[in-house]
Amino acid sequence: MKPGTKLKSSVCDTEVMVIRAGEGEVACGGAPMVETKPDTPGEIDPAFAEGTKIGKRYVDADNTIELLCVKAGKGSLSYNGAALAPKDAKPLPSSD
Repeated sequence: MKPGTKLKSSVCDTEVMVIRAGEGEVACGGAPMVETKPDTPGEIDPAFAEGTKIGKRYVDADNTIELLCVKAGKGSLSYNGAALAPKDAKPLPSSD
């Protein structure tokens, strides 16, 4: 997996673009993400069913991987079994 790769969920509509890559498995809804969407979707794992939001960046706790959601879905993202969290926006500098 390298930056610029598009990944699709095999259980919901979620699609992401890899911004920063790491070694490991990216999953959505508890199922590994793939480059080609399967004809019949699988079942979403209830533990990974919080959903994704379009335009949000998702990162792991160590900041080793960053994904940009380009299509929202019902499954939530994980990396090597650990849930990914939305990246916080950087605060703008104050103007006095």
